[in-house]
Amino acid sequence: MFFPHCVIEQLTDGQVETWNRHFAMSEAHERPRAIEEGIWRRTQDPANAEQSGWSEDENGRRRVVHYRYQYGLDYTFPVPRLVLKDLYLYHSVLAPAAEIEAYLMRIDEWLGQGRWRKKDNGIWAKGDLRVTVTEYDEHPQDERADRDTPTGFRSVDVCFITDEFEVPRTVRQLPWNVLAGGMRVKEQRGEPAIAEDLSGLLDCMPFMVEIGCGSSIEAGVPPLHFLHEVYRVTERKDNALTQAHRFTMRPQDDTLIEEMLTDPTGKADQLTAMFKIAFEAQPTKAHHILKELYDAGHLVGPVIQHNFDLLAARAGLPECFVRRYDQKIPPVPFDPRAKALFVLGLHADRRAVQARARAAGMKVFFVDPEGLMENGEFKSYPIEGAREGDVVVRTGAIEALTRLKELVDSHDQQAAVIAG
Repeated sequence: MFFPHCVIEQLTDGQVETWNRHFAMSEAHERPRAIEEGIWRRTQDPANAEQSGWSEDENGRRRVVHYRYQYGLDYTFPVPRLVLKDLYLYHSVLAPAAEIEAYLMRIDEWLGQGRWRKKDNGIWAKGDLRVTVTEYDEHPQDERADRDTPTGFRSVDVCFITDEFEVPRTVRQLPWNVLAGGMRVKEQRGEPAIAEDLSGLLDCMPFMVEIGCGSSIEAGVPPLHFLHEVYRVTERKDNALTQAHRFTMRPQDDTLIEEMLTDPTGKADQLTAMFKIAFEAQPTKAHHILKELYDAGHLVGPVIQHNFDLLAARAGLPECFVRRYDQKIPPVPFDPRAKALFVLGLHADRRAVQARARAAGMKVFFVDPEGLMENGEFKSYPIEGAREGDVVVRTGAIEALTRLKELVDSHDQQAAVIAG
């Protein structure tokens, strides 16, 4: 496999401008926007028994996946291309020793099928890509954290990286820091008020906005389960969002490494698909209405953002990105003028943004359908942590914001008449 790996063959002038303005100059933004990163750590615990397969007789398994990709523009050919410049993909599995032994034998077969060449120090090479396979009786991260290895278990780390790409130790440590943070305890749903529209928000202006994947899905960006499928995080075999899919915990059920070793170029197209789609997406009417509300002074502060597609930024809004791995609860610059937090298409308060907003005296408004159509039937998918005192509007982002803009315009016109 050769790098740079092409993601978009021919960029338009507009796409080049979008890249240079919003993605390229990382030092001007709150995060390096040319980097895509994700982490999953799956363990067996009584709290996730349905998904992990935990039982008194079946426990102790672990699967960790961490990826970090560097994108950029390539001018080798007359028309600029969007390319994957560097790749880092780390996979660690802890399982019974017999399964690990069988897994290692399969890895040897896949290395042969993929025509990898063995180099010095246990490194295998294919073009510009390198891979190492390291087995442990006791994983060094478990030794470091004083975690016991279950009796009869072993682990294997497989790490893919482009030649001469250096990943700092602090970055390589991130998935293990996330693991040490423990499982997230789901919030308990309260009794929020259900409203037809956001008219109640008119009494709480100016407000801030927190954006989840809902508005991005309306722009054509896939939901998170798309990545779960690409990285084989779960045993998903359909497009159902409302049911719990079992975690991929057993090495014999895990096809990610097989796919990377036997066809790395083809798999790279899957690995980069989310970034490609997000880059090609355009801000929707919902994003543009938010910009109008911001310009009018009704929306203040940065948009609190969980998505890396930059759709809000590309609509002209400042962003504060909180879906990060170096801080479990990242700081949020709440604007002291804000009286409310408007949460758009987000099902769980994983970064405690809503909790901190309530503590600051802000009222919380949610816009989310709280369900979706699956196989011709509406399935409930409620917001996890909506509380008493919160307001939930059960509709999509574009519909809710279009109506809000009408309400705000009418409100402003009436205020102007009274003032005049």
